[in-house]
Amino acid sequence: MSLARTLIDVRPLRTSPLFRRLLIGRTVSTLGSFMTVVTVMFQVWDTTRSAVWSGAVGLAQALPMIGIGLFAGAWVDRADRRRVYLLGNAGQASCSLLLAVQGFTGHVPVTVVLALVAVQASFGAVGAPAAGVFVPRLLPKDQVAAALALNQVTGQTMMLLGPAVAGVVLGWWGIGVCYLLDAVSFGVSFATAFGLPAMPPVGEKSRPGLGGVADGLRFLTGHRVVRGALLTDLAATVLAMPAGLFPLVNSERFDGDPRTLGLFLSALAVGGVATTALSGPVTRLARPGPVMLCAAGTWGAALAAFGLTTGAWAALGLLVVAGAADALAVLSRTTIVQTCTPDAMLGRVTAAETIVGQAGPQLGNLRAGVVAGWSSGATALLTGGLLCLAAVTAVGASTPELRHGSDAPTAGGAPVPAPGGPGLPPAGEATPATPAAEAG
Repeated sequence: MSLARTLIDVRPLRTSPLFRRLLIGRTVSTLGSFMTVVTVMFQVWDTTRSAVWSGAVGLAQALPMIGIGLFAGAWVDRADRRRVYLLGNAGQASCSLLLAVQGFTGHVPVTVVLALVAVQASFGAVGAPAAGVFVPRLLPKDQVAAALALNQVTGQTMMLLGPAVAGVVLGWWGIGVCYLLDAVSFGVSFATAFGLPAMPPVGEKSRPGLGGVADGLRFLTGHRVVRGALLTDLAATVLAMPAGLFPLVNSERFDGDPRTLGLFLSALAVGGVATTALSGPVTRLARPGPVMLCAAGTWGAALAAFGLTTGAWAALGLLVVAGAADALAVLSRTTIVQTCTPDAMLGRVTAAETIVGQAGPQLGNLRAGVVAGWSSGATALLTGGLLCLAAVTAVGASTPELRHGSDAPTAGGAPVPAPGGPGLPPAGEATPATPAAEAG
């Protein structure tokens, strides 16, 4: 196999100027968002010196996504997705500006900071389902997985760079400048999105309110491949999420060395970035179901082995493997959602996928903490990894369509609308050189 086919597939960058600009906007805003994550955590801790308030930051980010997500998805499926995305983007930028103002003017009650974080997350919950339709509308189906891999590798790279850049900016200029840079990053994303054509749903529009949400849930429970993909993701995150156990395991096995603790998280990220950068064969294979099942099983097995190991280098190696498996599982799950879901349902299904991605790790860290409290960190890792492996095996055994790589587009077998749709050129055709948006 040639090196070019081993490296990440860059065809979407060559064939679609719109996607190329989407990727630039997404990368800039992702960097800003990770800077804000670090800045909020720093400010809340500096103000309160309380682990409880620090933990509340995660709730302020996750709860709006869970509470608003499905309703936002139903709205997205009956509106112009471009306009909804612009609204969400503008709202997030405004919240970053307000955070910058309070950062420049002095300390405010921590509840104000958390309220702004929650409002910003609410706008994010609106924008995320809208952004979920961009890639399948701009690219042919055989390039969707490659485009998602490009999104993923840039996002993971910004996850590595964002905290470091935030640390430098915090040390030199303070929290106000960090928040202001995030607002600027949202401004870049908004500017690039403004030139997108209209993207109304293709097919029957969603019913308003609870009716549209119910239709989306009915589709999720009826489409075996999409349902299996989300269940596999929940099994991996809820049963085997390791991050919350890292401080305890570091104390139990490695004498609490802070350098080792930092390397745990870095090892996961390195595995993810390296694997996504070499994802060309996987995305060209066009079999995301079997890949996801194998990757999720590998994630569970690697973390179970991590729970047993006593050597630092072996532990880091297993975490690199786990990070690589996680990257493949996420890429495969997103590919399944965006290629197997009809356009008219994609906002609601993307919202559900986002909720799974937000809630799963939070519940997983809670489960791990409870089990570790009853036993030990190693036991929590071992049992979680084995339970994950068993659950993924059960999903694969009960969902042959996922196991065999079937990609029937709907529960009833109706065809997926071709990429393109009203206001967009047919998939694969050259698009005019107009401004584009950030894709997520």
